[in-house]
Amino acid sequence: MASDLEKIKHLRDSTGLSLGQIKKAFDEAGGDVARAMEVLKAHGISVAEKKSAREVKEGVVDAYIHATKKLGALIEVLCETDFVARNVEFQKLAHELAMQVAAAKPGTLEDLLSQPFIKDQDITVKDLINQYIAKLGENIQVGRFEIFEI
Repeated sequence: MASDLEKIKHLRDSTGLSLGQIKKAFDEAGGDVARAMEVLKAHGISVAEKKSAREVKEGVVDAYIHATKKLGALIEVLCETDFVARNVEFQKLAHELAMQVAAAKPGTLEDLLSQPFIKDQDITVKDLINQYIAKLGENIQVGRFEIFEI
C-alpha cells in the first residue's frame, strides 16, 4: 500500500494534476506508473481537443534573454481568462516556451509545436501545452513569437 502511495505521489509531483485524476489513471493502469503516465497523456490530449474551440482573449507576453545578452525571445501565450493568465503555472509555461523559442529557433508556429521540448526530449511542445491545458482547465495557444539575435 505504501509503495502505491509513493507511486501516486510521484505521478502528482511530475504532472501537477489532481489526485483524483492521478488515482483514476493509476487504477486504470493496474498500478503501472509508465502506463498511468500514458493514460494521463491521452487524457490531456482529449481535454485539449475539447477546449480547442474556446476563444482565447487573455494571456501574457514573456521574454527570455540568454546569459550572453546576445540572444532573446519574446512570446505571446494566450488563454481564456485573466484568472489563468495570472496563475503562476501559466506564467511558468510562458517562460518555458520563450526559452524553447530562444534555444530551438523555430521558423513557424507549426515548427515550434512539433519540436521536442528542450527540458524533456520525450515530449513535444504541443504535448507540454496539452499537459497545461489539462492542469489549468482552459484552452491555451501560442499567439506569436519573435527571436532577437546579435
